[in-house]
Amino acid sequence: MREHLTTEQAAEYLGVSPGWLANARCRGDGPPFYKLGRAVRYIRAALDEWSRARQVLSTSKISQDRAPK
Repeated sequence: MREHLTTEQAAEYLGVSPGWLANARCRGDGPPFYKLGRAVRYIRAALDEWSRARQVLSTSKISQDRAPK
């Protein structure tokens, strides 16, 4: 069974603020989510996968990824 988390629960799980998740949803660069009516929900396994995909080995890699193109 999939575990559905609210924005507040997902933020606590990831160690970010609920506001950061809200902004990430608007930017389109946050973890995947879905809406049930007005309610936003996250699946824990999707949060884990999204988090793993963002792992880097060097801070210089982060700078290169964010550099203007």
